[in-house]
Amino acid sequence: MPLSRRLTTGLGMATVTALAAITGAPPAVVAAPAPAHVTAAREAASWLAGEFTDGSLPGPFAPEDWGLTIDGLVALSATGVDAPTRQAATAQVARHVRSYNSYDDWGIEGFTDGGATAKMLYAAAAADADPTDFGGYDLRAETLSLIATADAGHQRGRITSRTTADSGPDASNTFDQSFAVLGLARSGDLPQDTVDFLIRQQCAAGGFRLYPDAADGPSPSCDDQPGATLDVDSTAMAVQALLAAAEDGATGAGDAARKGADWLVTQQHTDGSFGGSGPTTGANSNSTGLAGQALAAAGRDDEAARAAKALAALQLTAGNGGAASADAGAIAYNTDGFTTAAAAGITDTDRDQWRRATAQALLGLAQVPLGRIGLDPPPTSHPTPTGTASPTAPATPTASPTLTTSPPPTGTAGPTPSVTSPPATPAPTTAAPTTAAPPITTPAASGLGGLPTTGAAIGSYLLIALLLIGGGVTLLVLGRRRAG
Repeated sequence: MPLSRRLTTGLGMATVTALAAITGAPPAVVAAPAPAHVTAAREAASWLAGEFTDGSLPGPFAPEDWGLTIDGLVALSATGVDAPTRQAATAQVARHVRSYNSYDDWGIEGFTDGGATAKMLYAAAAADADPTDFGGYDLRAETLSLIATADAGHQRGRITSRTTADSGPDASNTFDQSFAVLGLARSGDLPQDTVDFLIRQQCAAGGFRLYPDAADGPSPSCDDQPGATLDVDSTAMAVQALLAAAEDGATGAGDAARKGADWLVTQQHTDGSFGGSGPTTGANSNSTGLAGQALAAAGRDDEAARAAKALAALQLTAGNGGAASADAGAIAYNTDGFTTAAAAGITDTDRDQWRRATAQALLGLAQVPLGRIGLDPPPTSHPTPTGTASPTAPATPTASPTLTTSPPPTGTAGPTPSVTSPPATPAPTTAAPTTAAPPITTPAASGLGGLPTTGAAIGSYLLIALLLIGGGVTLLVLGRRRAG
């Protein structure tokens, strides 16, 4: 290359560099749009946040349903939506620990519900509160005290309820055990016995049963129970709990989680949806949300994406909501519920079902695992600018118990209310990994509120630019002379 051309090329590059220096700003970084399922999850969470009143969600029979409120809190924590509502919900749940995990409000003293305690332990950790001082209660110590010890035989490691009277067989189920594993893993050391009991609820096919008890008493394992019913919802919960246990170093947890995920794949319908068992056998958003979340957590991305697509088809939008378009973001329990709402709106009678469906369904859209909610940044529709405060920091809860009444939970996800009072187990709440959109990068701050430097002297930059332009003209003339 001729010297003049090399000089011209070099000078051109120098000019570009100088002009970049004059502007003082790096090239703009355009954030990639959030995946559709993440946007859908945040829209669902925004709708759900609007259903809260003073930090709680109502039930069909009471102004506060603490099981459902916890479900909602977990859902909002998974998406990072509406920090003030999350803070208020965390504080309210902390004020009502005994309203949820005991029968004190019903005048029945001496009873502590193991499943409710474990679920609250997990929720406190997911909401970034202190589970060892949550409303004045050490939920970790309380949960550990409710784990069956070696003298319980094959029930060793099971989360149980405590009562001063003989109340018959314990009602705890695989949801409760999964919350115990998740909550203990998130708050400290995880006892291997607790993991082992959960693994024993898995049948050879890979799925998990909902209840460890048969008609004649607790059976040692799923395979020891003739005709055990394998349940999608329970399996999805167990897979996520075991993935968290494997991360914590528990023996056998990883293999059991993989087998569970493989079984879930075999249960997926052609449209991507899932159904549960018993009254929830038909395709529904609760089962699909839990299963999709578990599949994403287990790295089964294609199947998780199909589940998310099925969930999105049940979500109201301004375009498809018809008479229910004002409730855009809400997710129907099933296609019948969606069709009815689009035709006539969401009635007061049906609204409870929409709240419960949305709280669990959006977890299959957010795809943040239960074991990672509150640890990983939630997926965002719009990148969070560098240097801004995290939107997920909850307020420190305070203890101030008040009296509430609410009916008993069912222990399963679905259209049946998940509520809290004697004598059953609390309803499940339910989440798998997603990469958050990259943060927006900005020019160096001037120290004035983080704003970019403006009004800086540019005299020296202009002089450099003029010298470079003049040099370029001279080289151009020399180049033409040589060519002639």
